[in-house]
Amino acid sequence: MASQDTRISRRTILIAGGASAGALALAGGAFWLGTSVSKTLTSGNPTQSSLPGFGIEPEILRSSGGKLTVDLVAAYSEIQIGGKPAKLKTYNGTTPGPTWMVKPGDVITVNFTNNLGEPTNLHTHGFHVSPAGNSDNVFVEVADGETFTYQYTLADNHPSAPFWYHPHHHGMAADQVFAGLYGAIVVEDTEPIPATKERVLVLSDISLQTDGNVAGANMMSKMMGREGDILLLNGQVQPSYASDQNALERWRIVNSCTSRYMKLSVPGGTGTLLGKDSGRFALPQKVTEFTLAPGNRADLLVQFGSEPVSLSYTTVPHPDAMMMGSTQTYTNYPLAQFIPGSTTAATVTALPPQTAGPDLRSEAIADSRSFTLKMPNMGGMGGMGNMNGGFTINGQAFNMDVINTSVKLGTVEEWTIINGTTMDHPFHLHVWPMQVLSIGDSVVTAVEYQDVVNVPANSRSVIRVHFDKFEGNAVYHCHILDHEDQGMMGIIEANPA
Repeated sequence: MASQDTRISRRTILIAGGASAGALALAGGAFWLGTSVSKTLTSGNPTQSSLPGFGIEPEILRSSGGKLTVDLVAAYSEIQIGGKPAKLKTYNGTTPGPTWMVKPGDVITVNFTNNLGEPTNLHTHGFHVSPAGNSDNVFVEVADGETFTYQYTLADNHPSAPFWYHPHHHGMAADQVFAGLYGAIVVEDTEPIPATKERVLVLSDISLQTDGNVAGANMMSKMMGREGDILLLNGQVQPSYASDQNALERWRIVNSCTSRYMKLSVPGGTGTLLGKDSGRFALPQKVTEFTLAPGNRADLLVQFGSEPVSLSYTTVPHPDAMMMGSTQTYTNYPLAQFIPGSTTAATVTALPPQTAGPDLRSEAIADSRSFTLKMPNMGGMGGMGNMNGGFTINGQAFNMDVINTSVKLGTVEEWTIINGTTMDHPFHLHVWPMQVLSIGDSVVTAVEYQDVVNVPANSRSVIRVHFDKFEGNAVYHCHILDHEDQGMMGIIEANPA
């Protein structure tokens, strides 16, 4: 079924309720283990001398009375990266942008202004909300100089988890995210989880030219997915943070990298993973390391002692890394360090019971589908002059006017995502969370929900999805954003049963 002119201009969209321009107000998973790498990046670790106050976290915008209103401006800003000036694309002048702290049942209004000099839009990654109208509608296009009002209504039972927001304008998503446009969202727990301190940790990477401008992507980085040569945590290079002795900290970690898989560990501390993406594990998992694909998030408790704790990164080897030339690899590279002071934290009470969600394996299946991911042949370098159309799902590159998949609301479907390439792909479905049944040869026996699921090279992953509500059009795609921009994306249409 074809749809005419799926992209919607802000001038033509019908906004239910008619938000007034004068009403602007400023509001004050399965995890998998990576493999080892062959060499270590030598870099000085942060030390006590960096303190106090070297590490910063994004500004918090917190809802009140069931509402959050945000004025969000996308524009170029000059900020410091590793002590050097850089000209980045930012939200409200910072990278990352402000964190939205909200609760289930809240209504979030975002008065979004685009001053980038190019079109853009906004996607609330992982939100289980309507994809239509002025909600999480990635077909909206906000032209330069225009303001558009988004509104997201969270259900009373919306998952409590870390989410994030970023641009999703087709053909420009990778460039805009890589240049600094991303920010975290936290949907808080209805029953608080005890912790000494909560932190939001947004991971990203970037490459800069000598003049401070963001480096563009060459042909090979578009093929493989670009990875920056500067690693950032909350927009900083190896920041240090003060903590307490024996603290139990809660870290909400967002992998906002355009393409990089992040294998993480917490040397000096003990990690307990509460969940990934919007999913919560029924039984929290003790972890020594875990991997976040691009777009994944982690909800992690970290038990401190008296010694510093690092959030450390090790490279996940790329199957085709040799074709990239001299790609830097990392082993236990400290993205940030957390240093206990003389204060001893108070004892933290036990965790409340966790709910993983319904097990869709016991549900009747309305349809079984397969989605095959393909890209240009890695060995055929001579034919890479024009890769447009070479990145496909089921043999089709993204077309704004074509509905690729139609589903009925109220049904459960089983999808097999087949990776017909020699590199991993992170598969992302908007609006509806996916229960993971298997990743490659690994069967997932527990109930685990994610919105980005890794599909290993030359393998497959199996998921089930309950299309419980929300009529309209959304998308599914590879979350290596260079691949999405070049066509590895499809449109899904949800219709009443």
